[in-house]
Amino acid sequence: MRCTGGEVEVVQELKIRFEYGLAAPWVRRGEDVAGEKVLIAIAGGDGIALHGPALTAGENRSHQGRHRLGAGEETAWVLTWFPSWLEVPPVQDTRRELERTIAGWTGWLGQVRVDEEHAQPVARSLLVLRALTHRRTGGIVAAATTSLPEDFGGVRNWDYRFCWLRDAALSLEALLTHGHVDAAAGWREWLLRAIAGDPERLQIMYSITGDRNLLERELTHLPGYEDSAPVRIGNGAAGQFQADVVGEVMIALAMMRDAGVEETQWSWPLQKALVRFTIDRLDEPDQGIWEMRGEPAFFTHGRVMVWAVFDRAIDAVRRHDLPASAEDLALWERLREQVREEVLTRGVGPDGAFTQTYDSTEVDASLLQIPHTGFLPADDPRVLATVARIEQDLHVENGLILRYRTQGQDGLPGDEHPFLVCCFWLVEQYASSGRTADAEALLDTLLACGNDLHLLAEEYDTGARRMAGNFPQAFSHLGLIRAVDALAVARA
Repeated sequence: MRCTGGEVEVVQELKIRFEYGLAAPWVRRGEDVAGEKVLIAIAGGDGIALHGPALTAGENRSHQGRHRLGAGEETAWVLTWFPSWLEVPPVQDTRRELERTIAGWTGWLGQVRVDEEHAQPVARSLLVLRALTHRRTGGIVAAATTSLPEDFGGVRNWDYRFCWLRDAALSLEALLTHGHVDAAAGWREWLLRAIAGDPERLQIMYSITGDRNLLERELTHLPGYEDSAPVRIGNGAAGQFQADVVGEVMIALAMMRDAGVEETQWSWPLQKALVRFTIDRLDEPDQGIWEMRGEPAFFTHGRVMVWAVFDRAIDAVRRHDLPASAEDLALWERLREQVREEVLTRGVGPDGAFTQTYDSTEVDASLLQIPHTGFLPADDPRVLATVARIEQDLHVENGLILRYRTQGQDGLPGDEHPFLVCCFWLVEQYASSGRTADAEALLDTLLACGNDLHLLAEEYDTGARRMAGNFPQAFSHLGLIRAVDALAVARA
């Protein structure tokens, strides 16, 4: 902290709590391993060290300070976590670390290959996806927060600090498109470790280290953001079957092949195991992409992704010469055509539009993903009819859309706000089907939903003009990148 002119008083209050506010630490003054004076806070396995000008003990187990700085004066406080059973680490050189951090991030980002108009939000979105990626494990979390509400004052509060296979796969596609192959290789290794030798028990999500046990529980001592309770940690959706997930993973791995990333000894056998997993559950209804907590159903988007599983496996053999028996290849080709015929027969309503689930009349914004899979082109009459239904049934304001109507399969009380990734998918669809002016207008509206740092949450409350849901959200930022890319192609 530096005072550039005049005089400033820096006022601080530090109140340390662990275990989501339940554990107040033992706080004492001591020394680090280099003999520097430091404030130390310890509770269980967690330790925190505060280096810098001393703070004094205050009320309610807090520490406070007031420090005056004159023109040209500067000071720094450094808060460092460490395992409580180890010695207190020395203070870092803050200026050197800041410079190193800036150089590392700008070097990773490189040159953003988009038109100048949208370079800044795309750059920020790429940085968000990188920031949500664990540097050592390669896992990509969906968001950095838990229980920020989708419905203010309601129960739609979830923990997003986990690695959804779907979200990570879509993030990977966006990163690959902009040349970040390093993230792709790291995520594939994370995937191999997470699924390990038991692909038959595939989960839709894992921890950032690949752990499976994500038990959902409620923290009843916390009131929640704007009284949105319960506050949850863990996520019970980990036990759901969602038929689309393997398709998303297979599409991402196929993109890696096309980008020149070679298969490892185990990556192709893993993909064949994922195909077997899909075959074993081919006739099983699921909970859909949105993790609905109602009754399972055959979601049309999910069935298209089942088609994509077989399509990408066949492509790997036919175009990339990866090994598979003649019997397996024949089975995959038969099932691909079977699922395609099933979707076009049972997933299309009387008006020619795709439906949310088989034999229903509801529509779902996830259906905007159909062209992305290669199942049908963006200008196919059935896709265009679906877009018209989405515009009619899910539109809220200024082109922003809901992901679905909550009165159907949802299974929860309350309502939602426009879902930002779905809005970006609509931009992509407009751009890909010749509606360039509509794509530009909607993209401008969406970019205005972000904050001053171009960061986006999951949803946008059009009434209160504020974001809703966990933040920053990988889904929203990967959607932004894809939308800008699609618009650039349409303008070319």
